[in-house]
Parts: sequence; C-alpha cells; structure tokens
Amino acid sequence: MTERQQHRRRHGAGVAAGVLCVCLAGSGCAESGAAAEDSRGRDAMEVVRSAADALVGARSSKARTSMEMATGGTRVTIRGEGVYDFRRQVGQLKVLLPQDPAGATAHRPIMELLAPGALFMKNRGAGVPADKWVRVDTRTLSDGNLVTGGATDPYAAAEVLRGARTAKYMGREEVAGTSVRHYRGTADLDTAARDASTGNREALAAAAKGFATDQVPFDVYLDDDGRIRKVRHRFSFVNGQPSGAVAVASTTLLYDFGAPVDVRLPDREDIYAGKIAEE
Repeated sequence: MTERQQHRRRHGAGVAAGVLCVCLAGSGCAESGAAAEDSRGRDAMEVVRSAADALVGARSSKARTSMEMATGGTRVTIRGEGVYDFRRQVGQLKVLLPQDPAGATAHRPIMELLAPGALFMKNRGAGVPADKWVRVDTRTLSDGNLVTGGATDPYAAAEVLRGARTAKYMGREEVAGTSVRHYRGTADLDTAARDASTGNREALAAAAKGFATDQVPFDVYLDDDGRIRKVRHRFSFVNGQPSGAVAVASTTLLYDFGAPVDVRLPDREDIYAGKIAEE
C-alpha cells in the first residue's frame, strides 16, 4: 500500500462529530469511458466540464437528491428535496432519513441550508434545541460535504464534473419527460478542486485527500441547453471501516429552472454552540 493510500485510509471521509451520522457500507462498480464526440460533434469532456457553467446561466432550479448505501446487508436511501440558487451558491433541502428496522420513522426531517463553505442543519436532534441550527464548516470535512449531510450540494455535484478525465457520449434518453444526452465517465477530484469556484475549491480539495480514491465515476444527463437534469456520482468512502472503502451512490435531479429561491442563512444567535450528543 502506498503512503498516499495509507494517508487516505487514516483520514477517510468519516462523519464528523456533530454532523449527520450515517453508517456506510456496500460496494459499487466504477465505470469509465474513452473521450468521444456526441451527436452534435462536440467533445464529450468539454460538454461535461461546462455543465456547471450552464447551471449558473440558468440561475436556479428545484432539486431532488438521493444517497444510497448499504449497512448490515440492508440497503437504505436518504432523500432530499428543495431549491438551489446557482449564482449565489445557496440552497435549501428537506432531508428525509430512512425508517428504522421496525418500519417507524426514527427522525424528523432535517432542514439543511447550503452555502459556500458551510452547512446549516435544523432538527438535528441529539440535544440541539428545536429552534437552533447546527453549523458545519464543510472545508474541514474529509469528504467536502459530498456525503456527510446525506445529500450532495447540487452545485458541488456539478463542479465535480469540472474534473472529468474521461467522458463518453452514451446516446439520447429521457429524464422526467425531457430529452437528454447521457454521458458516462470518471472525474478526478484534484482537477475538479483546481477548476472549481471559490466556494467549492477547498471542500473538493478536502474530498480529494479524504476519500479512498480521488477518481469519481459518474453518469450525467444534460438537456439541449447543457444543463444537468440528472447526475449520479459513485464515491469511494472510508468512514473508518477496517475492511476498506465502501461505496455511496449520490443522485441529484434538477428541474423547474428559474424557480424562485428565498434562502436566509441563520443569524449568529440562532446557531447552536453547545455540544452535540452522538446518536
């Protein structure tokens, strides 16, 4: 094992204290493809790498997210829904945690506010007052908040694609009634971090160091304006597991572009400063 691999295993993207805790396990299949041209003759990597810019041009959208993982032989999915402003890089998601083994809902929905360098969570539980928010500096997380919050920040998901090292045009498909172009490839987190916006640069750099590998397989579906309608990443996540990395599949759906986004970040007095108990 190389020194770099040992470093990643020691500093894997474990869920930090006071952050949404999920136990991750499972496996994934990393797919990649050679660079190719799409049906319009454009270079696939160029098209994929510019997808984040197309979202900024679209201003905003509604979003649905899902994060799939397996633990103890049981596959669970964390779902989210909300809105995102790509120009301000702020958004709001309501995140639904999975049911417990008896089928009961173990937690209230967690409200999440996304902002450059920060994640705010309400209804965090574990002793946090109901009217307070928990603030997490995403630049300090070893996964850059691509996994920790139970939902990947939609713009961060797009900026991962700036690091596309391979991309192949797979053909025309349909997502939620919209005709899209499907691309498959692998992104490099180090490259993505270098080319990312100021708001995501440090977080993606942390993920490049913290994940088991900085290579991220993806499938992305773009409409005729180059906007992401659906993107699926497969992250290799350590989470302190002695047997090695596990796989997490994160999917983001974007729709209703131009939707109004009214996100107000918490004032300092509304942020919980006490200790958060482990759940």
